[in-house]
Amino acid sequence: MFKRARIAAKSAGRRSTFARRILTALLAVGLLSAVAGSVTAGDPLLAYGAHIVGDDARTRIVIDFDREPRFSVHYIANPERIVIDLPATAFGFPAKDLAARGLFKDIRYGKMDEESARIVLTTAGPVKLALAKVQADEGARGHRLVLDAEMIDKQAFSELVKTQSWNDRASNDQTEAAQTTSAIPAPEKAAPGDFVIAVDAGHGGIDTGAIGVDTKTEEKQVTLAFAKALTERLNKEPGIKAFLTREDDEFLSLSQRVLIARQNHAGLFISLHADTLKQKDIRGATVYTISDKASDKLAADLAERENLSDQIAGKETVAEPPEVADILLDLTRRETQAFSISLAESVLNSFKDQVGTINNPHRHAGFRVLQAPDVPSILLELGFLSNADDEKLLLDETWRGKIVGLLTDAVKRYRAAVIANGG
Repeated sequence: MFKRARIAAKSAGRRSTFARRILTALLAVGLLSAVAGSVTAGDPLLAYGAHIVGDDARTRIVIDFDREPRFSVHYIANPERIVIDLPATAFGFPAKDLAARGLFKDIRYGKMDEESARIVLTTAGPVKLALAKVQADEGARGHRLVLDAEMIDKQAFSELVKTQSWNDRASNDQTEAAQTTSAIPAPEKAAPGDFVIAVDAGHGGIDTGAIGVDTKTEEKQVTLAFAKALTERLNKEPGIKAFLTREDDEFLSLSQRVLIARQNHAGLFISLHADTLKQKDIRGATVYTISDKASDKLAADLAERENLSDQIAGKETVAEPPEVADILLDLTRRETQAFSISLAESVLNSFKDQVGTINNPHRHAGFRVLQAPDVPSILLELGFLSNADDEKLLLDETWRGKIVGLLTDAVKRYRAAVIANGG
């Protein structure tokens, strides 16, 4: 019925083909607005441009049309797909401009019948469109269809499939509103006003992390044990709801960890690690916050290693789309960084005289896992598996309980300070 992405939809007749060629030529020289009024209602839309960016946590597709398209969105299971239905449309952009990447493993588009066309996005897992909207092109060259896809869990995807209606051709506004729900994995029954905390167990799955010098214990096991204990302890506190970014031995990309925290409206993000160093005599805890410039070589080296986690699993590391001089976003980042530093100081105050730390225990570097612009975040090195004494402590359940208690105290003090300051 419709062909793979590399094949453009064919014209129903010579006249339509000629009209689209003229439109394409006019677009190339910026003259679309001058002829827009001459396009009749019966002519197909022209999709003259497309691009796709993102990674395995978030992927954006933008398709340029000669005029405003009406569209509807539907979800199909087994395998998971997202279907975008359009009026009659001629697809005139190069196939490579919409080659599958990120959350999508296959993209097809083409003519359904004389009055309709369809785009089918086959996903790598459960995915929803967090945003699906049409906006006018700033250059007055038509309109853009913007599709922002995010990963979700299987249950949320099943709900989308179950509750959707194929009978209603949703308007652009309705489609946008319908796709702004869901999250993964949600904290259990977080009440209004609850302080939500994402606890991130570093590494997982194929990414084992560091290896213990004596017992050969994998870092991913240590971090998950601490994360589960911390989450359980935090959830005993009134007004606090904590959740795990991963609940078992699975791989999550760095972008996915950040997205999970943001989707659940986390007020804090705590990433737990237990790395190794060449200098086996160095031991103790360290708290890291994000910064464009590393505080020292140790921090820089550690951030570089941690940022390679995606490559270990064969995931493509994609830089975040550049922000366009957004002063509000910059102010948000600065405020978030200040809160992150405050949390780091609270943790170190809890550890004082209770837990050994390295020299200058608060350091900073460009950790990708701490990049959420609106979630205060820290990366806590609990100790070093390269040091035999630290390794023993990291595997000691009593010591784990002590650390969890001190971290809970730190979070409570941080929360009290935020509330006192009107946060």
